[in-house]
Amino acid sequence: MTTEYVKERKLFEGGITRKAMVESFRKLNPGHMVKNPVMFTVYVGSILTTGLWLQALTGKGEAAPGFIFAVSLWLWFTVVFANFAEAMAEGRGKAQAATLRKSRQEVKAKKLAKVDKDSKQTEVPSGDLRKGDLVLVEAGDFIPADGEAVAGVAMVDESAITGESAPVVRESGGDRSAVTGGTKVISDWLIVKVSSNPGESFLDRMISMVEGAKRQKTPNEIALNILLAALTIVFLIVCATLLPFSFYSVAASGAGQVVTVTVLVALFVCLAPTTIGGLLSAIGIAGMDRMIQANVIAMSGRAVEAAGDVDMLLLDKTGTITLGNRQATEFLPAEGVSIQQLAEAAQLSSLADETPEGRSIVILAKEKYGLRGQEIHELKASFVPFTAQTRMSGVDIGRRQIRKGAAEAIEKYTLDEGGRYPDDVRTGVESISRRGGTPLVVAEGRKVLGVIHLKDIVKGGIQERFAELRRMGIKTVMITGDNPLTAAAIAAEAGVDDFLAQATPEAKLKLIRESQAGGRLVAMAGDGTNDAPALAQADVAVAMNTGTQAAKEAGNMVDLDSNPTKLIEVVKIGKQLLMTRGSLTTFSIANDVAKYFAIIPAAFALTCPELNALNIMRLTTPQSAILSAVIFNAVIIVFLVPLALKGVRYRPASASKLLQDNFLIYGVGGLIAPFVGIKLIDMILAALGLA
Repeated sequence: MTTEYVKERKLFEGGITRKAMVESFRKLNPGHMVKNPVMFTVYVGSILTTGLWLQALTGKGEAAPGFIFAVSLWLWFTVVFANFAEAMAEGRGKAQAATLRKSRQEVKAKKLAKVDKDSKQTEVPSGDLRKGDLVLVEAGDFIPADGEAVAGVAMVDESAITGESAPVVRESGGDRSAVTGGTKVISDWLIVKVSSNPGESFLDRMISMVEGAKRQKTPNEIALNILLAALTIVFLIVCATLLPFSFYSVAASGAGQVVTVTVLVALFVCLAPTTIGGLLSAIGIAGMDRMIQANVIAMSGRAVEAAGDVDMLLLDKTGTITLGNRQATEFLPAEGVSIQQLAEAAQLSSLADETPEGRSIVILAKEKYGLRGQEIHELKASFVPFTAQTRMSGVDIGRRQIRKGAAEAIEKYTLDEGGRYPDDVRTGVESISRRGGTPLVVAEGRKVLGVIHLKDIVKGGIQERFAELRRMGIKTVMITGDNPLTAAAIAAEAGVDDFLAQATPEAKLKLIRESQAGGRLVAMAGDGTNDAPALAQADVAVAMNTGTQAAKEAGNMVDLDSNPTKLIEVVKIGKQLLMTRGSLTTFSIANDVAKYFAIIPAAFALTCPELNALNIMRLTTPQSAILSAVIFNAVIIVFLVPLALKGVRYRPASASKLLQDNFLIYGVGGLIAPFVGIKLIDMILAALGLA
C-alpha cells in the first residue's frame, strides 16, 4: 500500500497526539461524558473532590488541602487520559479521512443523454450529477462519480483509492464494471451510469466511516457496558454504605476517625472498573482503524466484531484458492504420436490464442520441449477463433488444419472428417477430469494427436493458511462452478474442509442459511451481482471494490485491494479486537480485586485500628495508601493505551488455550500489578516526604 491513509501509522504521531490532547479536554462536557457511565462517575467524583478542596482552602475542610488536591488532581488526570485514549483512536481515523477527502475532486463531467459515445454532451459539475445519469470519461479524465461502466473498456488508475500503482481494466458487463469517483482513466473510454447522489458516494461513506465518530456500539460491547455499569453501581453502593459504617464504628468504640468523603470517592474510583471503562471506546475504534490499515472499509463496528466470531468461511475457488487461470501442465500424446509432434501442434493452435490458457500452452511447449515461439503472420496462417457453438479453435497453415478444443467437440470433428477417436485419448481425458483438470484434445485433420492437461494451480502456501484457520476453529468451504469431480480434486489439493460444486446464487444462499440455522457465523467474499444475495445473508460479507455496485451494497465490508484472500486477514483482525477487549477486561477486573485487598485495610486503619493487621503491604499512612492507589489507577491507563490501540497479538489456537493464556497473563498479571505498583508509589511518596 502506498497511499498515506492506508499505511500503518505510528502509535503517537505528533500531529495526531497534539489534536488528541486538545480533544481530550473538549470531551469533558457532561453531554459526552454521560455516554460512558463508568468514566462519568469518575468525572462526578473529580468535581466533588475539587469542591472539597476549595472548601478546605477556607480552613473548613474534612482533610488537609494538599491531600484533597492531590486526590482530585489524579482523578481529573484519569478522566482526561481516558478521553485522550478515545481521541487518539478517533484521531487516527480522522487523519486517514482527511487524506481521503483530498482525493475527492470537483471535476467537469460530460453528461450524455443516452448510451452512445457520439451523442450530445453537456458539461456539468460533478456535484450536479444524480443517480442514473450517464457520463462519458475518456483518457486523462477523472471519473466524476461512483457508477458502473455500461459501455466501453478502459485502463483506470485507482491508486488514489486502493494505493496500488498498477492500472486496472474496467469494462461494461461482468464483475469488473464498478468504477469509483476520483479515479482517473488513462486509456480509451467508458460510459458510466452514476450509482449515487452527491454525498452518498463510496468515498463519502468511507470518509464518514473512518472518522470513527459515527461508529455504533456492537451487541457485545453494549453488553460489556451494561456489565461495567452494574459493577460501578455495586461499588458505588458499597462505598456509600462505608460512611455510615464509619460513623457507627467511631461512635461505638469512642476512638478512631470517621472516613472522609474524599477517601470514599478515591476508593470508589479505584475499585470501579475504570481501566476498561476508559479504554473501551478506544479499543473499538482502533479495531476499525486496523481494518483501514489492511485496506478494508468496515461499514460498522458490528461487522468487525462479527469477523472475530466467524467459524465458517466461504471462499471462491477462482482467484482465491487457485491462481485464477488454468495453466497447461503436460501433453499426453495418442498412441503412435510423438510428444514433440503433439507439442508443436498444440503450440501452433495456440499462437493467436490470447487467453491465459492459450499463452500457457505456448510457454509449456517452448520451455519443456524446446519449441521456439513462432509468429502466426510469418507462417501465413489463418486463425480459427473459438466459438460457443464449435467449442474449439485452431489454425490453418497451408493444407494443415489443426484444431484444439473440448473432448466432445474434437471427437465429433474427427468423426465427421472420417477419422477415429482413439481409446487411449478417451482414457486420458477421463483421467485428467478425475484429477480435477481440464482436458483439451488436439487434432490435425482427421487424426487425433493427444490431450493437453489444463490445471487450476492452487496458490502456494494456501494449504498452510487453511490449516491455520482449522486451528482457529474455522471451517473452510470452497465455492466453485466446477462439476463435483473437479471440485473434489481441487478441494483435496488445497486442503479445504468442504466444497460446494456447481454453485448457483440460490445454492450459495441456501448453504449460508442452513449453516446459520445450525448456529454458525458465516463470512463470505464476493464481487459479482450473482453474489449479492449471499453477501446480504452472510454475517461478514466482504465485497471487492472492483465488483459490481450490487455486491458492494450487499456487503458490510469493502476490500479496496479486491483480494478475496483478504477475508482471512479480516477474520484475524476481528479476533484480535475481541481478544484485546477480553484481555483488558480480565486485567481490569483482576486489578480491582487486588486493589480492594491492597488498600481497604490501610484506608480504614484510622477508623478501625484492628484492620492494621491486614495491612500486609505495610503502606506508610492511610493517606498514602489512598493517594498511591489513585495514582496507580490513573497511570495504568497510560500504560495500556498502546495495547488498546495496537491490539493484543493474535495467534491461532483453540478457544480453551486462548482462555487459559488470557487468565494466566492478564488475570494473574492484573492481580499482581496493583500490589507492586501501589507499594512502589507509596515508597516514592514516603521518600519525597509526601506520605
